Amino acid sequence: MAKDTRTIEDLSQWEDARRMLYKAREEGIATVWDRLAEQTPHCTFCDQGLTCSKCVMGPCRINPKGPKRTLGVCGADADLTVARNFGRFIAAGAASHSDHGRDLLEVLEAVGQGENTEYAVRDPQKLAKLCAEVGLDLAGLDTTAQAKALAEVFFKDFGTRNHALSLLSRAPQKRRDIWQATRTTPRGIDRECVEMLHRTHMGVDCDPTSICLHAARTALADGWGGSMIGTELSDVLFGTPRPATVAANLGVLADDKVNILVHGHSPVVSEMILAAARDPAMLAKARAVGAAGINVAGLCCTGNEVLMRQGVPLAGNHLMTELALVTGAVEMVVADYQCIMPSLVQIAACYHTRFVTTSEKAQFPGATHLEFTLGNAREMAFQAVTLAIEAFPRRDAARVEIPVAPVSLRTGYSNEAILEALGGSAEPLLAAVKIGLVRGVVGIVGCNNPKLPHDGLLVGLARELIKQDVLVVVTGCATVAMGKAGLMTMDGLEQAGVGLAEFCGRFDLPPVLHVGSCVDNSRILALCALLADALGVDISDLPVAASAPEWYSEKAAAIGLYAVASGVMTHLGLPPNILGSELVTKLALGGLEDVFGAHFVVEPDPVKAAAVISRRITAKRLALGLNDRYDGTVYS
Repeated sequence: MAKDTRTIEDLSQWEDARRMLYKAREEGIATVWDRLAEQTPHCTFCDQGLTCSKCVMGPCRINPKGPKRTLGVCGADADLTVARNFGRFIAAGAASHSDHGRDLLEVLEAVGQGENTEYAVRDPQKLAKLCAEVGLDLAGLDTTAQAKALAEVFFKDFGTRNHALSLLSRAPQKRRDIWQATRTTPRGIDRECVEMLHRTHMGVDCDPTSICLHAARTALADGWGGSMIGTELSDVLFGTPRPATVAANLGVLADDKVNILVHGHSPVVSEMILAAARDPAMLAKARAVGAAGINVAGLCCTGNEVLMRQGVPLAGNHLMTELALVTGAVEMVVADYQCIMPSLVQIAACYHTRFVTTSEKAQFPGATHLEFTLGNAREMAFQAVTLAIEAFPRRDAARVEIPVAPVSLRTGYSNEAILEALGGSAEPLLAAVKIGLVRGVVGIVGCNNPKLPHDGLLVGLARELIKQDVLVVVTGCATVAMGKAGLMTMDGLEQAGVGLAEFCGRFDLPPVLHVGSCVDNSRILALCALLADALGVDISDLPVAASAPEWYSEKAAAIGLYAVASGVMTHLGLPPNILGSELVTKLALGGLEDVFGAHFVVEPDPVKAAAVISRRITAKRLALGLNDRYDGTVYS
């Protein structure tokens, strides 16, 4: 085991994180950083994607070079082994996002069948718009019937009989032609994931390039299918986000209230928890045990969901989840699924905190399991909140430390909200781009990774880009980082370039816009498609880019690949486990440009990464016949 020589100050730039890291060490509680140190150095074969355990002729380690060059028992070389592993990695990420979308689709179906009184359609206008978009005749259909009809269309997208997904019609025709020519048009969400598993079974697809192209097809089924369906149906069922100012960081915890943290990715559970926590009877129970009330706050993408729609404060991102419990002020964590560290159960047990799981597909040994279904969600939510209230008297005041005061951030920038802020169309943004007031748009998305300074690359990259008049949109764990850095309020314009500051000031927009959770990266796809259509070009012609600076998960890899396959150059702070294959690495870093008009860039330094992205934006602007910088044209 290598000793981690980093200090706590090296691990995170934030005061709330640092103080809780010191507290964790004082109390003998191991965190993700401690476990990373125990796992370092990593196995070189695993790190480069050169191990295979897909059959029991192995497991195998592939040595691609030198006199000790080895193949797998089946004869697979390094390129094939890496491609197989990467393909399955992408399939897992696409399946995770898409299963989230399926859960929301099942809620819509239940509402449409009139079988469910727990949930309802909160945005009937968006429901009607979606129905029309997929070609449904709305004549004579009330909201319930529309929900049923739309559910039937989207369920077909998860199947195997379609030739293309319903929402691919949003992509520019030029982009759809590229997919058709490269045989990467996503046909069915589940179909592409299943086919990837089949292709990577021993003795099926042995061409690494072919596997990588199907990985792109699988990722596209996520971005333009499962995730996009998840985003749209979350808006239909729980409301389309609108701008609001909300609090963030560990300071949102209350020392005099029952604190409940909702964690994971699905709003299906968190919306019910919030309703129960706001119920007068529950509030009376909380006061009866000495609490001033009930405080619900969010973690990770579930936190993003209720932040955008309900104004619920955001306590932290991925690397803050353990540290939130170390405050000693949390009565309960309510978890749904995805990105929930198993360690949280053990850390909760060190305090009075109840850790509650809610999904049949995401169970944690040692947790209290309250399984939410479409028929009992309200009942389970009230049970969970009752357990949290009962935990409050067991809080040890001597161990409570809420380290900082909260900061404010602006949230709620759905595509609908952005267009409303611009006066009803994208034309003001396009006009600003054409004259160089806004040089381009970059989506900064995704996770934290303990291998990198917490939020350092996320914030550093955003600051560099907005200084260069690049509008930034963010999702997921990037959100609270940008909020802490002061980039998601109007005061953030002080850190922006002159052109971006003028544009954002005119439309009352911060320089970094929060567009949602990680499934809501599909909003960025849809926005790019809208801009491309307005200009009569392909997405790959736009002065745009994407970045997942501190990514770690299979889902993030799928997001990055569907961005590239949609024509958006994508920056990563760390490479995926593909470096053992020269072929796959070259394909990712350059070869995909010839296929999709975009490729990956790997750069852990935020200033250097911003320079790469800026050069890309410059090249795209010049190709469109635009000046690279503001040309002095009066903006009106």
